[in-house]
Amino acid sequence: MWTNLMGVVTVPGTAVAWLESLSPWPADGFGTARMRALLARLGDPQRSFDAVHVVGTKGKSTAARRIARTIEGPAYTSPHVSGWHERLDTDPDGFEHAVERVRADAEALGATQFEAVTAAAFADFAARGATVAAIEAGLGGRHDATNTIDARVVLLTNVGLEHTDVLGPTREAIAAEKLAVAGPGSTVILPDDEFAHLVPGEVRIGGAEEAVEAFLGERRPLAEASLPGRLEIRENEIRDGAHTPDAVDWLLERLPEPHDYVVVASILGDKDAAGILDRLARAGRTFVATASSNPRALTPEAVADLARSRFRDVHAEPEPGAALALAHQLGGRVLVTGSLYLLADLAGGDRKSVR
Repeated sequence: MWTNLMGVVTVPGTAVAWLESLSPWPADGFGTARMRALLARLGDPQRSFDAVHVVGTKGKSTAARRIARTIEGPAYTSPHVSGWHERLDTDPDGFEHAVERVRADAEALGATQFEAVTAAAFADFAARGATVAAIEAGLGGRHDATNTIDARVVLLTNVGLEHTDVLGPTREAIAAEKLAVAGPGSTVILPDDEFAHLVPGEVRIGGAEEAVEAFLGERRPLAEASLPGRLEIRENEIRDGAHTPDAVDWLLERLPEPHDYVVVASILGDKDAAGILDRLARAGRTFVATASSNPRALTPEAVADLARSRFRDVHAEPEPGAALALAHQLGGRVLVTGSLYLLADLAGGDRKSVR
């Protein structure tokens, strides 16, 4: 046990349980008003460091972690695979301290789960004395809890159809929501010029290395960094959290040939399940549908029904561990994908991360 700054005695391990008890979604609609109020109660810790803000559909976490390592600051990423502490670029004990630092104020304002953990990250970075950081957006950008920082540099990794019920039905609409985090004085790094007309300030074309150059004012090679669940290649099994059709295309380009995998997948209900399965059918002819612990996951039966017209042999197994075991029993190499939440479940990580 320890005593926090408010004199409250806390027990290690309670931070995760408390976070998991919070609502993942705001009951009163999306927006940053409550998040700004929470940060104000905490002394606006987000003003103590400068940041690169990373938005996009695929590759945000890896980009944020590599940028952070290069500019020599911490990274805030989501979701996690190995445990909640992964999000704050710290260890489990450090995560407990970080959450307890903001818990009383978060409870007083009725913060959501993502608002609480984002506030914990900002307050923790300030407490560590960080002067720079890389911050990954959670959902979209405009109404995201991370859109409370004034980042000098914004990196857009890519844009795919995702969360269309919240972000809009087209890539243009989704890009506008993501790029809304960029202020008039920001330098925005885009993968190409497709959405340059949505940017109010300076635009450069490139990726994470160009974001570092814009931030530091000099060219530096990107530091290496890795995160669990981001294309892990094992002896007879590959795991990647590809959750959009474009992300599956990216994955397929990196899969060892031949593409004769037994595919195990869970897909969230707000994703393009049909498009994902169309692409995954190029990886193999056998499919095992399952469901991650995320409440937004489609049922295994629903995924299996969509898969039957695309795969020769389709199975449904509700429990992820049993689904993986079945895939190995069916023989050959196994590809686990469709959701980082599935990878978190299989890694034995915390069960109720939400975005």
